[in-house]
Amino acid sequence: MITVSVPDQAVADALGDPGPDARVIVWNPAETDPPEDERDRIAIACLAHATGGRRVYGRLATCAKLEVIQLPSAGFEHAVPFVPPGVALANARGVHDTRVAEMTLLLALASQRRLPAFLDAQRRGVWEPDFQAPSLADSRALVVGYGSIGEAIGARLRASEVEVEGVARTARIAPDGTRVHAVGDLPAVLPHHDIVIIVTPHSEETDRMVDAAFLAAMPDGALLINVGRGKVVDSDALLAELRSGRLRAALDVTDPEPLPDGHPLWSAPGCIVVPHVAGVEHLTNRRYTDVVRRQIAACRSGDEPVNLVLMGAFPA
Repeated sequence: MITVSVPDQAVADALGDPGPDARVIVWNPAETDPPEDERDRIAIACLAHATGGRRVYGRLATCAKLEVIQLPSAGFEHAVPFVPPGVALANARGVHDTRVAEMTLLLALASQRRLPAFLDAQRRGVWEPDFQAPSLADSRALVVGYGSIGEAIGARLRASEVEVEGVARTARIAPDGTRVHAVGDLPAVLPHHDIVIIVTPHSEETDRMVDAAFLAAMPDGALLINVGRGKVVDSDALLAELRSGRLRAALDVTDPEPLPDGHPLWSAPGCIVVPHVAGVEHLTNRRYTDVVRRQIAACRSGDEPVNLVLMGAFPA
């Protein structure tokens, strides 16, 4: 019998009947130790959003039959140091693609068509047309981190008549036909794109990747959109470009985060800030429950876990 823990009853209800050889229990390791009568039965543990840290993973480590920890997010760097030895860590790749892509399109349109200025004029009761705002159509966008989310972004931008290219570790042609450049080619590629979209996770390789040199390579008037991780962008370098008026930005994520009161990014010219809401999907959504069902099926058949990102090798 495959025992699957989910963080609350609403997720259990949305998941429904997992089959005759599986059962679902409610347990949130961010709140309590595992139930004594379930501790040695749990095979798949599904975590809630904003769950992590040594205490949580320490509780997971006490589950002797645990095989898979299912994250609710695509990002997994926060969990890497804590995964118990021999336990698979799986992310929610594909679950959040649509929401992140929607927010990216919204930020691109809002910045290009100067929506914040019009909203400000509305609040002041002033009629201030701007006929010079550039269209999103016919612009050139570069998606840095062209994976499943990047493909979802690309599809929506192409529907708006945007020319889209990508960047990843190595050069390739993506399954959707997009030309993807190697990350080492960024200095040569950046000057040819009006919009640069950051979707990469945060790691040693991507820390402050968007630095002064990166931004300097972007053409005058270009737009930087970050829906990845805040620490991928050097905030001081970005502020310098925003204050000069040379670049614009639209940020779903920031460094620091949450952005504190009085931080200069709040009032930087040409900058839109939203509070890291692009990709958070309800765990009752079918996209998430479909992943959990596939995870159960993989466990049932002895296959590799769905969306496996690593196997734990260190004590929690």
